[in-house]
Amino acid sequence: MKTLSTFVFLCLLFCLGCNSHQTKKNKLPKVAIAGIGIESSTFSPAQTEEAAFHARIGDSIFGRYPFFKEGSDIRERAQWVPTLLGKSLPGGIVTREAYESMVGKTLKMLEENGPYDGLFFDIHGAMSVVGLEDAEGDLIKRIREVVGKDVMISTSMDLHGNVTKTLAEHSDLITCYRMAPHEDALESKARAITNLLDRLESGKGKPAYKAWVPVPILLPGEKTSTRIEPGKSLYAKIPEYEKREGVVDAAIWMGYPWADEARNHGVVMAVGDDKEQVTQAAEELAAAYWAVRNDFEFVAPVATLDESLEMALKSDKKPFMISDMGDNPTAGGAGDVTWTLRELMQRPEFKSDDGPSLIYASIPGPELVAQALEVGVGGKVSALAGAQVDHRFAPPLLLEGTVTAIREGDRDAKVEVVVKMGSLSVIVTQQRKPYHQEADFTDLDLNPRAADIVLVKIGYLVPELYDMRGDWVMALTPGGVDQDLERLDYKHIKRPMFPLDKDMEDPDLSARLLRASDQL
Repeated sequence: MKTLSTFVFLCLLFCLGCNSHQTKKNKLPKVAIAGIGIESSTFSPAQTEEAAFHARIGDSIFGRYPFFKEGSDIRERAQWVPTLLGKSLPGGIVTREAYESMVGKTLKMLEENGPYDGLFFDIHGAMSVVGLEDAEGDLIKRIREVVGKDVMISTSMDLHGNVTKTLAEHSDLITCYRMAPHEDALESKARAITNLLDRLESGKGKPAYKAWVPVPILLPGEKTSTRIEPGKSLYAKIPEYEKREGVVDAAIWMGYPWADEARNHGVVMAVGDDKEQVTQAAEELAAAYWAVRNDFEFVAPVATLDESLEMALKSDKKPFMISDMGDNPTAGGAGDVTWTLRELMQRPEFKSDDGPSLIYASIPGPELVAQALEVGVGGKVSALAGAQVDHRFAPPLLLEGTVTAIREGDRDAKVEVVVKMGSLSVIVTQQRKPYHQEADFTDLDLNPRAADIVLVKIGYLVPELYDMRGDWVMALTPGGVDQDLERLDYKHIKRPMFPLDKDMEDPDLSARLLRASDQL
């Protein structure tokens, strides 16, 4: 009898513990996760389909964020409902069919799993969609219609994104990266989530004030890097305002220059509970941005391709890196412009095997890749590559050489092949791919550190390439993300716009206080 009583007592304790654990879990805020992100150039003839977003559904989304691992502080602070998260390499405008498909899936999952206390909205901010003028504004508005006006939405963005009044009004909290290159991307996303959880847990609710200041400046990221002045000091000001009582977050967006849309321009925002402090933060940061507009310069020396090659050939610093900027696939270029590679193939220095070693990354050429798979490493290939999408500047090129490496299974490239032509080692891919890490080269039996020249389709060098460089120049090459903005045929951006209109009068940089999302 005594044994039975003890057993019953232990069972009751266990049940009470379970109920207590369940009660605690039920008290946690319920927060959804959603987002679609891409940088889209409307000056590229390319279009982006749904497959390019590699959309994650449900719990697989957690794998994108190290801070969401099991047992982490953020993971334990809420009941998470991950829906759809699609992130694509930058590219051309997104087809309407692709956009509507992903939006439809997102809204369906949100509707099925509600209600929510909050939503983490993870976007880039420079997505262009066929037939839409403000893709992210459209997306958040449609999400708001499903989740309701009371749900607190915290938006995380790239500093090269665009913030319209629609996006700002439907976001209760909003922030962006503070570094370019974006070494603080994960830190910024964690900040957006932590701000959201802090407001939900404290019971403070949505911040009372959102100050929005449009700034008529449109510059490429290669001129606004936070590695150098004035970007470095400008972004360093933000934490000072963030620490002020009554300010939750402040942010500066540079905007995206390679889409011809009215929303593309700089923006400064601050959110918080103190009207005066929020307004002051936004206005002072906007004034600071405007004050240094004439000081922005390219983060590295800039030259024509011929000048860049002459510099590289004369230099004793190895590897000498050249950025092929106009067709940068990580800014929205098609990635298959052949103009630069054609120029290289015509240079006499690279025609013999014992010429200066140059690695070129990269050019899509599915026909050549298929041929390489047939002949194998050591075999000879002769096939066309490039200019399947963007052939405005040069036609497809006939590449003839020896296959020195083949690698299959890459997420973006699918198959990568290295073709040796004289002293050129050309990376040819089945599908376009950016080359940002040393392993991208060494996995193909290439040694970029030992090469005389490494020529990459990129703008400013990402940290790993930057640390590897012996010297560096950025070449003003043609493409869908041409760094010479004067050569772009803008028709829809708001004018006047600096630096296109260099003598424009000082703009009105007073803060616009926006309505709260529950008042829309």
